[in-house]
Amino acid sequence: MPRVFSTSLHRCLFALLILGPAGQPNAWCEEAAPLRAGAAIANISPPLGELVVGGFVPFPANEIHDPLHTRCLVLDNGKTRIAIVVSDNLGIKRTVYDQARELIARQSDIPVDHILMAATHTHSATRANQPKYRPIVVAGIASAVENAIKNLAPAQIAWGGVSEPSEVFNRRWHVSKPELARNPFGGVDTVRMNPPRANAALVKPAGPIDPEVSFLSVQAVNGQPLALLANYSLHYVGGVNKGDVSADYFGIFSQRIGKLLRAESVTPPFVGMMSNGTSGDINNINFRDGNARRYDRYEKMTEVAHKVAAQVHQAQGPLKFAKSIKLGSVRRDLKLTVRKPNQEMKDWFRGVMAKPEDAEKFHRYERTYAGRVKNLEEGPDEISVPLQVLRIGDLAIAAIPFETFAEIGLKIKDKSPFADTFTIELANDSRGYLPTPRQHKLGGYETWMGTNRVQIDASERITTEILEMMQELHAE
Repeated sequence: MPRVFSTSLHRCLFALLILGPAGQPNAWCEEAAPLRAGAAIANISPPLGELVVGGFVPFPANEIHDPLHTRCLVLDNGKTRIAIVVSDNLGIKRTVYDQARELIARQSDIPVDHILMAATHTHSATRANQPKYRPIVVAGIASAVENAIKNLAPAQIAWGGVSEPSEVFNRRWHVSKPELARNPFGGVDTVRMNPPRANAALVKPAGPIDPEVSFLSVQAVNGQPLALLANYSLHYVGGVNKGDVSADYFGIFSQRIGKLLRAESVTPPFVGMMSNGTSGDINNINFRDGNARRYDRYEKMTEVAHKVAAQVHQAQGPLKFAKSIKLGSVRRDLKLTVRKPNQEMKDWFRGVMAKPEDAEKFHRYERTYAGRVKNLEEGPDEISVPLQVLRIGDLAIAAIPFETFAEIGLKIKDKSPFADTFTIELANDSRGYLPTPRQHKLGGYETWMGTNRVQIDASERITTEILEMMQELHAE
């Protein structure tokens, strides 16, 4: 059964009858002024020839199969204005976001620290920080925010969630064959990412999934759909032609939900949005199933997007919409130490690089990780990562700049002081994978130095900080 948001308006009406000091109305209701909302979209498709990233070997983009977009939702209750911006990209660096914030600050009336910016993590996009493409991304983000503000109008809002477990599977598996779990550092892990399907060596998944599709639905006061933001902890789907640029299932969902809501021809245009949840160890491959049928290009991502959109459409039907809501934003920087190689690892990679390139390898990517580890060794000893929490009534949205493991998102939901909570990953920066200390002990691709770059207990420090920020907002 879908969760249903219960409006707090009756509490506000009751509170208006209670006078505070000097006969003033309750402060909560003073902040719950009539809601206004606006949404907008901007095309950020890259120039052809830019390199498509997402795998170990980038290749040129030669066709825009479906456009990439930046989508923005702005909420304003008269005292606080916040924005959520979701861009079709693998992961966008903080320097690009900061440049967009500078442009927004010059042309729009919104505190830039009240803007949550995130990437969907499509693997069919190009690097946002490249000289030719960066200006397009920066201008697109700023344009989407500016136009969403221009579209602000009286609105009503609701949120909820619905379970869709059929498309999410933990991709990290305990395996019984050591040859399946070799790593580029000359060792053998306990778990393997994306093991061979239906292999006899598969023991059990290494972690949980989060099957919830959380969503935020916004309407004009007459009930006309204005925007809908969904959040699903599914890495990406893929299944594209090599060289194609595509927004993956995130883009298809954004279009499909508009059709289901019959909002294709409304003015201003309806904006569907899909953000990525905590999916650092999640994909949609059932590794137990050795008889899965083969899909045509783009078929599977369309199936996933349509299935999730149908669930959200059905779940948002019974929701009760509120015309006033409390809004808030807290953003902090957290310093984390950077992982560095020990002498044993340095010696191993020195031997790797001394061998001819065509020599037999212990692991196919050992030379790749020799370069990644060297970059970490020569780089800074610590980094500062942005963390953010938005408050929308009794809903909290956490923003983490890593590909975050599902169990981290589940813990944040469980410990949150808010009635409803979800996390958007790859938000405000892109810093690689974020496993838990328990997962670090198991090893596997996501834990390797160079895939993960920060201290082993970073997930615990981030979770603690996020929960403290939620408590701060909740106490208001």
